[in-house]
Amino acid sequence: MIMRNVLMVLLFLCSCLASAESAEYAVVTTPAPVLNTPDFVSVFGGESGRNLDADRCGQVRALEYIALPGTVVTLLQKLRSGTTDIYQVDTDDYVAPPHVRLYVDGRFLKFERSMPEPRRPLLPPRDKVVSALKAVTGSSYVWGGNIPKGVPELAEWFFRDVRINDAGRLTLAGLDCSGLLYHATGGWTPRNTSQLTAYGKSVTIAGKNPAEVVELLQPLDLIVWNGHVVIVLDRQTAIESRLACGSPGNGGVVMTSLLQRVTEIMRTRRPVNAWPEGKKQQDIFVARRWYPGS
Repeated sequence: MIMRNVLMVLLFLCSCLASAESAEYAVVTTPAPVLNTPDFVSVFGGESGRNLDADRCGQVRALEYIALPGTVVTLLQKLRSGTTDIYQVDTDDYVAPPHVRLYVDGRFLKFERSMPEPRRPLLPPRDKVVSALKAVTGSSYVWGGNIPKGVPELAEWFFRDVRINDAGRLTLAGLDCSGLLYHATGGWTPRNTSQLTAYGKSVTIAGKNPAEVVELLQPLDLIVWNGHVVIVLDRQTAIESRLACGSPGNGGVVMTSLLQRVTEIMRTRRPVNAWPEGKKQQDIFVARRWYPGS
């Protein structure tokens, strides 16, 4: 009986291995950090198991975004990082910058031999999106972050002796600017600002002064340029996740006066009706109306 049970376990393990080896696709099973490097061990933990590869502002620049459960990835290559398999992947859920490759730890994946059904997010009602935005006010700024409470598996798999005060930082708990919107919409909206500059339809703001721009905006409209997005909560209020290097949490999700924020933006940028295709201008911004029915 014991020998039979052992054989059954070995057969099961072999079948799982064969499935992974022959798989061409995978589905993300739990929020999964997607990096632009395969060296997960150097990013998370390092040789000591206590370090996070972050810049002087505390940001993990290797992080592209955090894939949501149900995200389908195409497996391009299998690599090793430490004791686990790392996969180079491609996914329709995220448009990577030119020449950037994407990598996921295989422990976040369920392997499939045929193309699975794509993730089909449901856009929450408008009031639910607004409530979700407000609920994360005060969350830390995390480059590439879109999970307010972070990814607990990172603490379990990569780090040693995680202190409570460090858990949020080490598990990427927080949001960047487009990650704030991505979180509030359940992954409905594009994940980076380069896509948001042309998302939805244009609000005609060219040539307007700050007060006139504000008068044209509606709740959930986006004030966006290539690199940052501000979300309109209502006629009086804007919300965004801003990097403030050196401050507690290195900045994060804040609500401000909409007029005040637009006035501030227009000190260095001018409003235009459409983002110039293929350009990264530093002195303009657009307003986009994206919520269905608006």
